[in-house]
Amino acid sequence: MEKGIRITVDGPAGAGKSTAAKAIARRLGYLYIDTGAMYRALTLKALRCGPDLPDEQALGRLAADTEVRLAGPERPDGPYRVLLDGEEVTEAIRSPQVNAAVSQVARVPAVREGLVRQQREMARNGRVVMDGRDAGTNVLPDAEVKFYLTASFDTRVARRHQELRRGGFDVSREAVEKDIAQRDEIDSNRTVSPLRRAPGAIEVDSSDLTINQMIERMLEVCRRATDARGPAPGAR
Repeated sequence: MEKGIRITVDGPAGAGKSTAAKAIARRLGYLYIDTGAMYRALTLKALRCGPDLPDEQALGRLAADTEVRLAGPERPDGPYRVLLDGEEVTEAIRSPQVNAAVSQVARVPAVREGLVRQQREMARNGRVVMDGRDAGTNVLPDAEVKFYLTASFDTRVARRHQELRRGGFDVSREAVEKDIAQRDEIDSNRTVSPLRRAPGAIEVDSSDLTINQMIERMLEVCRRATDARGPAPGAR
């Protein structure tokens, strides 16, 4: 049995983080940890409380009282599932309303503290691929392999627009442009764990790469890192 490693994939909205991280986790047989989905799930719960988001103290309390679990697909080609207090919300957390509000929730220190604690516990034994905004800078700064994915603004908008349309959401490209620009601004300038390229992270610009090219490039890095560590203690 190979000794597993911890892999982080960070980057701005629409850069391809989730697509790459899921594919790598499947190919390596690792646990996929979607940190963004956890913040989305909490945002969905906050939005259900009323038309306006609660204040920061209330959001902190909400995070402390909320259970977010990540589960594998029910079938090989199915989506990774997100459970909010036992309710499956895999599709609901991808709505335009959640897209527009998630960065406001994720920048609250008490929210990040509570969810980061859960994320680190899930990664404690290694063999994980974690994607998000601060996976390599804050959650797992000592991960064996760290990636920072990026792409041009137009490429990211096009990808997110297609994702929303495939999910059945009728949203204009202009609305997606506004949403991603706003999220970039909030994520890059928030006080707690802003979006940054982690020290030692390998930057991959996917603007001119196919999905398969991007994934194969990243997998090669992961395999070299795994080979360098050798077999787990006691393995034959």
